[in-house]
Amino acid sequence: MFEFDQYLGFLAFLTILTIGFWLMMFLLLFVVPYWLGGNLIELWKERREAKKAEREA
Repeated sequence: MFEFDQYLGFLAFLTILTIGFWLMMFLLLFVVPYWLGGNLIELWKERREAKKAEREA
């Protein structure tokens, strides 16, 4: 069915595919929400500081 080098190539392909899948899951489930959440918090802080400066001026 498979020769040994074909078997190793298939295992390498599955390994790369699996690593790519889990990397994409990590990025979509943790990194992107962390980035968006931090960006929204910073935007909220900037708006709050702008309102505070507007009131004081």
